[in-house]
Amino acid sequence: MRILIVGSGGREHALAWVLRKAGSLYIAPGNAGTAGLGTNVPIAAENINGVVEFAYRERIDLTVVGPEIPLAFGLVDVLKARGKAVFGPSAAAAEIESSKAFAKAFMQRHNIPTAEWRVFESDQISEARAYSAGYRGQCVVKASGLAAGKGAIVCDSQAESDEALKSIMVDGQFGNAGRQVIVEERMEGEEVSLFALTDGEDYVMLAAAQDHKQIYENDQGPNTGGMGAYAPAPVATAALMETARRRIIEPVLEGMASEGRLYTGCLYAGLMMTEFGPKVVEFNCRFGDPEAQVVLPLIEADCAEVLLRSASGGLGNLRVPPASRAAACIVLASEGYPGAYQKGRAINGLRQAEDHPGVVVLHAGTDEVHGRTVTSGGRVLGVTAIRPTLEQAFEMAYTAAECIDYRGCYYRRDIGHRVRQL
Repeated sequence: MRILIVGSGGREHALAWVLRKAGSLYIAPGNAGTAGLGTNVPIAAENINGVVEFAYRERIDLTVVGPEIPLAFGLVDVLKARGKAVFGPSAAAAEIESSKAFAKAFMQRHNIPTAEWRVFESDQISEARAYSAGYRGQCVVKASGLAAGKGAIVCDSQAESDEALKSIMVDGQFGNAGRQVIVEERMEGEEVSLFALTDGEDYVMLAAAQDHKQIYENDQGPNTGGMGAYAPAPVATAALMETARRRIIEPVLEGMASEGRLYTGCLYAGLMMTEFGPKVVEFNCRFGDPEAQVVLPLIEADCAEVLLRSASGGLGNLRVPPASRAAACIVLASEGYPGAYQKGRAINGLRQAEDHPGVVVLHAGTDEVHGRTVTSGGRVLGVTAIRPTLEQAFEMAYTAAECIDYRGCYYRRDIGHRVRQL
């Protein structure tokens, strides 16, 4: 099989790693890590025409789209129009992530549990402030559009919510993504990430994960794209998974189909475990990152076949056993992230890290310069360990992470604090 993976981050390296034995791999544009598993292709993920022409010219059998932007831009639609099998939702279905305003209204139409909310246009800051005052400022302010996983600001006071609204609506912190703003009640409880792979009719559930968004330990500081993750998450009991299937996953798929937006690919549901049961924090139209780095390696089936059937149909005839192992991922970031940071810093110790049993180092923001692997992003590497238990996975991931060094290397030392003794 000839497979094209679209994207350049840790999620795409994880996809390449689980598909490495399926045939010939191409990654557009890829990174220094994916180059060891296939052929990197110098085409940006957002270059829809370039990706489509490459897939057609190289007779690609399956295209797997990693990031949200090409999905929102309609890459799946164009590839399918050219008769190509592609894993991912259409642009219309991807609106469940590309517009939080759409997602909230969709959940309201289909009785899917979520936080109380209102949407405001960019010129309605006074109305937004008045609404947030109803929660005494203890609310969440979100840019409606795509903001690389950083568009939600959790507020503890009226001063913080006012500042968040000003930052998005006046200062333009998230650019066009903040043209509409959601203000919603602040839910309390543990978060969990669920992943359903679907062909539009049938679906399979993967191991549930938990990640850590804040940059600093004890879940402090600004949100990032994710500083670490683990799976399976013990909080996702069999009862919870059944409730989520019945009240969230199935209503989404049925609702999308009824509105002419047949959903295929990966549906990510970020849930809050509230005292009233699970409620939706957000939907993503693709694998999360770094959650993909712990969920994908735990799939105990032929990953290429699973993704191909999701793209082409027949997923209901495939059995995907529940995960029998555990995985933990520690994200190594650049000093300064999620703000400004330096690039081009030489990375040492990669081989030593992967010498540890069950460890794979997944590249997120790396490049190859004059034969040296160097940093090129805010999140640089994900050190993932796959072991029989979560505690063993964390121990091995941290042991391997200590082998890696570059100037300004930073990572949280408390990933998994909800489920392990620190």
